[in-house]
Amino acid sequence: MIPLDPSDRKPVGRTGEFVSAIGLGTWAIRDYRKALQAYLEAVRLGLDNIDTAEMYDNGGAERFVGELVRVVGRTSIFITTKLLPQRFRSRESTVKAARLSLERLGVREADLILIHWPDDLASIEEQARNLEALAEEGLSRYIGVSNFTLEELERARSSLKKHDIAVNQVKYSILDRTVEKEMLPYAIREGITIQAYTPLERGEVLKAGKVREIASKYGKTPIQIALNYLISRPRVVAIPKAEKVEHVREIAGALGWRLREEDLEALLEL
Repeated sequence: MIPLDPSDRKPVGRTGEFVSAIGLGTWAIRDYRKALQAYLEAVRLGLDNIDTAEMYDNGGAERFVGELVRVVGRTSIFITTKLLPQRFRSRESTVKAARLSLERLGVREADLILIHWPDDLASIEEQARNLEALAEEGLSRYIGVSNFTLEELERARSSLKKHDIAVNQVKYSILDRTVEKEMLPYAIREGITIQAYTPLERGEVLKAGKVREIASKYGKTPIQIALNYLISRPRVVAIPKAEKVEHVREIAGALGWRLREEDLEALLEL
């Protein structure tokens, strides 16, 4: 049984740094003007963990995060961005892509840069070494991966010299708990953070009868139950997307409490 984690601040790998257990993603934002107000509210509520990627809106999402940084200040948010897999075929292309991302973000250094998914045209070892170059060049404080299998993650880690993989960002929700079989136990044991994307399954969690039943029991919303399940796990950070202030407030309401053991177990039936 995976132990319960009561903390609303999660470690970033073994770096000694902590971020909010719930962050915000920036995929497919439709209205950046409205979204900025929502993200400002998120920072005010303590959600200091923002995820983006160079491919999101062809760099538009990174520019949006840069605008947020200009308003709240660089030290107020932990910035994760992801580079396309083909960037990691050489050290030169990796560094060039990272510099362009930082330019869009308006920062000198990212907190965390990930390989967005493994590239089929380069070895995992080569990709990992080029990823490590970003930390060596001072372009990212920490490094990680996204959508890596356990085998790929182990191969990547074994090829690094001075740095370690701090994060694996993967799909994880109460409706898709594949990572709980092998990846999450490994991450807990090895001190790697799991960032859970699509944690609300694009609203599908709202339709699950058991989720709605437990939400009623706690006086919470189904979204809050779905997120609380994830952050109850050690090393797990959930990164939903929100464009409206009221949605951000609902998301933040998943913090500060935990589901009881019997209700966590009941959700395993989904």
